Amino acid sequence: MLTSKSYAANSVMQEGPAGEQEDVLLYDSLKKQASSVTYLDEPVLLSTGISVLDRNLGGGLPAGSVSYFSADPRSMSEVFLYQFTQSRRTFYFTTGRRPKFVLRDIINLGFDPSNIIFVDVYSEYYFNSCGELSENVGNEYIDSKIIEFTEYNLRNIANDSDGEEVNLVIDSFSFFMNLHINPGLIRQLTNVIYEVTKEMQCLTYLYGHKGTTPERIDNEVFATVDVIFESSLETGSDKLVSKLAIPKIRGMVPSADIIKFKIGEGVQIDTSRDIA
Repeated sequence: MLTSKSYAANSVMQEGPAGEQEDVLLYDSLKKQASSVTYLDEPVLLSTGISVLDRNLGGGLPAGSVSYFSADPRSMSEVFLYQFTQSRRTFYFTTGRRPKFVLRDIINLGFDPSNIIFVDVYSEYYFNSCGELSENVGNEYIDSKIIEFTEYNLRNIANDSDGEEVNLVIDSFSFFMNLHINPGLIRQLTNVIYEVTKEMQCLTYLYGHKGTTPERIDNEVFATVDVIFESSLETGSDKLVSKLAIPKIRGMVPSADIIKFKIGEGVQIDTSRDIA
């Protein structure tokens, strides 16, 4: 570790009080390191798989972005995840349902499932080796083991990716945030996800249900991720209105626009303001 004391011991001493000498030398050292860093003029953008959303974002999301999709559980916003899989090969971690049920919904909405590789966290957690429902739900030991299982699969995906553009989807991340474990393990999992995403330069989507997770853990995740999507469902006088906001995008200027959408054959985004 570089410290002012260790750096000063190997440098030419400058005039002035001892404290100032060390501070100046440390500053020069850090400045020299920073000057050797190469910066890209613009981030490399990857398509989300939803062309209208890409246009609103200015071309897509920066490669290597971890996104948290905070969704009203009533809004069917998981359809965004299904459409994200259409852009490239996707490793889809299921925590709330068996993959076969998610796959059925994806196909029924008209999406091509050929890009999807499921990682079945749900069955690993809720079923025992005999295929019967487990009685260990809420057991701290079992809960910590499912974190290990997920991290193991993430690292294997990173090791086998070979530079290919991929998506990672965790549906839902709220499952992990509600486990009966030391909160430090949630932070550890978040760090693994973040490092793997940066290493692979992929797009990662963590899907979360509003109002179902501890606020402190929510805020820690919000602070860590690069992008935040927020969906909401409002009841009008004669219809339901689904809205999407994107208040945070690291490396880009976030849009202040609120996007209206509905679920039909996939995600249908209101483009009326684009036409006006």
